[in-house]
Amino acid sequence: MGVVSLTVGKVDAGVTVLLTPDKRLIEFPSILLPPDIRSGSIVDINVSRNKSSEAAAERAFRDLQDQILSSFGTHSPSPPTLRVRNTTQTSVVLEWDPLQLATADLISLSLYRNGQKAGTIPKPLTMHTTKISGLAVDTEYTFHLVLRTTAGTYASPRITVRTHKMTDLSGITITTGILPSHVRENLLAVVERIGAKVVDGVRIDTTHFVTTEGRGVQWEKANELNIPVVRPEWVEACERAGRILGVTKFYLDAARVGALFDERPGTAGTVGSGSAPPPPPPPKEQKVQSPVQTRTEVTVEKPKEESPEPASGSEKEQQQQKEEGEKKADEQSSQSAEEKPLPSRPKVTVEDEKEEEEKEEEKEKEKAKAPAAEEKEGSSGDEKDGKSPGDSSFQDVAL
Repeated sequence: MGVVSLTVGKVDAGVTVLLTPDKRLIEFPSILLPPDIRSGSIVDINVSRNKSSEAAAERAFRDLQDQILSSFGTHSPSPPTLRVRNTTQTSVVLEWDPLQLATADLISLSLYRNGQKAGTIPKPLTMHTTKISGLAVDTEYTFHLVLRTTAGTYASPRITVRTHKMTDLSGITITTGILPSHVRENLLAVVERIGAKVVDGVRIDTTHFVTTEGRGVQWEKANELNIPVVRPEWVEACERAGRILGVTKFYLDAARVGALFDERPGTAGTVGSGSAPPPPPPPKEQKVQSPVQTRTEVTVEKPKEESPEPASGSEKEQQQQKEEGEKKADEQSSQSAEEKPLPSRPKVTVEDEKEEEEKEEEKEKEKAKAPAAEEKEGSSGDEKDGKSPGDSSFQDVAL
């Protein structure tokens, strides 16, 4: 123990300045000094070491260090454990146990495929499964996890997975929706025969959702996860084919492609009976009269002139009317022929050409006889039949 004499300098409410004999300043709490001191007062302070208190404080400190070491220094993060949950022809579902980080902080959890980083797992503290899609059929892959923490990096053991062949149906995992009782029983029997499995509720490893009605909580969840919603006929078709089939023709919703479904109005979503709908009645045949046939009828009814003799007045008018009728019929037949052309003309047109040639010859003969007929006075031309050039009688020519 020692006694130190100090001179009081400035006195304040919180701190008092004390001066040592060698003029050094010491700030001392005012609350520990006598209450009646003032500047210039001399105080004696006794100083001694408290060894018992030091020993107690040291023991308390060492106990705290041992507690910290036992709580945080003896445990370290554990490497993750990776497992295969389900395998199909083109996908693999992996799972792992919850991460054991001890006192370390998580930095990231990454998945590696064939030695290369495939991606980072989101929310690794709460998410313990992942699905890898887009794989090749009947191909071998290796996977492992890498855990990065503030206490170091830890990798899981590598696992090897081989995707299924098209004939391996054991990877099909079905969640059922609303099904009639007999359909459900038949579905369970087919699933057992092909080696697939049925699970309760839509999960990450659900490959197909089988139902006959598009409603319910599980159906909505399957649509959110983009899980194919198919009818029970798809499972039966896979069993018959002995391989996994596409689901396009078996969708529950609007996709109704193929002969398995009835596409008639009002029957969407129902299975066809296998017989095609009756064909529509054949259209009634409409008889269209060919323009050539019309021409043929006219030419057949046309009388042939046997003699080039001139015609009388009444017969002359009848002849002109017939000729005008023939011209109108020829014009109508030509118009209809232009509107509906035929690939070939019948033999009737050849006969018409022969008749036209005969008419020309008769006209030439009539021209040769015309001068002789003009010289005769009081000719009996009114009583004889015949035609003159230009479809007129000899009398008309003479006038």
